[in-house]
Amino acid sequence: MHILFTRPLEDCREIMIKFQLLGHKVSHMPLIYVEKKNYEEINFEDFKGIIFTSTNAIKFLNLKKINKKINCFCVGNATEKKARNSGFQNTFSAEGNVNNLKELILQNFNSSDGKLLYVSGEIVSNELDKKLIFEGYDVKRIVNYTTKHVEKLNEDFVEKIKMKMPNIVYIYSQNSAASFLNLIKNYNLSNLWMDTNLMCISEKTSSVLNEIKWKKIFIFSPGEEEFLLYKI
Repeated sequence: MHILFTRPLEDCREIMIKFQLLGHKVSHMPLIYVEKKNYEEINFEDFKGIIFTSTNAIKFLNLKKINKKINCFCVGNATEKKARNSGFQNTFSAEGNVNNLKELILQNFNSSDGKLLYVSGEIVSNELDKKLIFEGYDVKRIVNYTTKHVEKLNEDFVEKIKMKMPNIVYIYSQNSAASFLNLIKNYNLSNLWMDTNLMCISEKTSSVLNEIKWKKIFIFSPGEEEFLLYKI
């Protein structure tokens, strides 16, 4: 099958290689790019737990003054791997779902244990900090990166896509879906996806792309990409 991945390369390199080794044709069309944002100075000693909902949150955080034994809650395996490679020792992974991450925190960290630091991008589809505060937790959110839409594609890439349209495309956020829709329209690709299966991280994400005709639409969590191949 021809499979199109749309995350920034560092976030999907491993799975692209894995799918290639499985014998699939793999294409890469990043829909967003990431930029660091300045954030206020943090006294990490004030916090007893830290939350990451992406690898970028770790990448753009100054880790020198953090006690790496702090409870570290990660949205999924890729984020946990990044945290462990950065020195964090007590990590918890929620298998790619923010709602599961909230439950993981509730099960492993009491509100009386102390303050939580939530490090994230500027745009989030699920306001985890507010949900935890509603549960009685003391949470401080720090935004240390932002994402921007990719607005141009390589013309050779566009022609190759037209010649062999993907059987599957994975979309990982509402922001990415909006970027994808803009690119589809700008490059006159709107009517070419009727034999493509759209894989989206949530129904809200897929709704952004409902005006495009797809073969089928599936909802998935990160980590289920390979499993979805066998549902088609």
